[in-house]
Amino acid sequence: MKMSFCRIFFFAPLSIIFLQCSSSKKSTSDSLTLKDAYKNEFKIGAALNTAQIEERDPKMTALIKQQFNALTPENVMKSEVIHPAWDTYDFTVADKLVAFAHKNKMELNGHTLIWHSQLSPFARKINSVDSFRTFFTNYIATIASRYDKKIFSWDVVNEALNEDGTMRKSVFLEKLGEDYVTEAFRLAQQAAPNTELYYNDYNNEQPAKRNGCIQLIKKIQAAGVRIDGVGIQGHWHVGKVPLKEIEESIEAYAALGVKVMFTELDIEVLPRNFQGADVNQRMATDPSLNPYANGIPANVLVQQAKDYENLFRLFLKHKDKVTRVTLWGVDDGQSWLNDWPVRGRTNYPLLFDRTLTPKPAFEAVLSLKH
Repeated sequence: MKMSFCRIFFFAPLSIIFLQCSSSKKSTSDSLTLKDAYKNEFKIGAALNTAQIEERDPKMTALIKQQFNALTPENVMKSEVIHPAWDTYDFTVADKLVAFAHKNKMELNGHTLIWHSQLSPFARKINSVDSFRTFFTNYIATIASRYDKKIFSWDVVNEALNEDGTMRKSVFLEKLGEDYVTEAFRLAQQAAPNTELYYNDYNNEQPAKRNGCIQLIKKIQAAGVRIDGVGIQGHWHVGKVPLKEIEESIEAYAALGVKVMFTELDIEVLPRNFQGADVNQRMATDPSLNPYANGIPANVLVQQAKDYENLFRLFLKHKDKVTRVTLWGVDDGQSWLNDWPVRGRTNYPLLFDRTLTPKPAFEAVLSLKH
């Protein structure tokens, strides 16, 4: 993308306006794409929604193919979508995503097999422990086996931990006990022997939750069950990215013999009164919580660019341990942070703006490889 500088000349007698434009030196984004810049270090991914999977917008499709070599479904492989009723599976859009990834030679990470949120509605109404276990077992076997050899990896279990590292009191813990995580990995290993298996969570770079995550991984390994990696989601706030804790976590997880990836990266710019990504937490609508509805100040974009640059510098430092960095969305308009934890806000957390134009953060990330 070239940057142009225009001078305006007025010729009064003829009331003519003449624009003389000259292009500056090519910006970084002219010569490099994200996937090409980092091809020797780690995969660069994005989470796709249904419209993107179905290629409804040619400009968006072109950008995805140009910039990314790894994909994650934002919602279409979650159980409420793919398994809406006890005797019903709907693979329509998930299969389209698999076809899209194969057609474009992209690595596909399945998201997610076991998660307490966006769970099949009927599953919450199952009272019998035996029936719930049947649901749990059959669901993993059906989904994981269907996509074995068709996708690269699965987030087998998502967000099973509290902030203090203890087990979250989810329906899975209530019905199946604290060994359900190990059992989920065991079932996934049996159903998908050719697929990598990951544990995924947010804030698991923070010391207490990290320790809980380490114990969870060790427990799975001690049971003789395969776990290939751990995902740090990476939902952080501008000016407050915890680089020290992130680096400590990369090293601690890698020491367990598992891969490390950043699976849902975004850097939000709007205020909120809590940390984390628990979708059940909400804040009341207040105009003061939506300060950039009409545009974002340049200084905020500069800080965001600095944060992304520092993050990717850290990822490069540990390129022997980090295998993938996935943005949670393609452009600002798509981001879940426009509607959470306050509905209807205008957020700017990603590398491309609402017109799919690269932001300063995009240029900062590429500048490390230019």
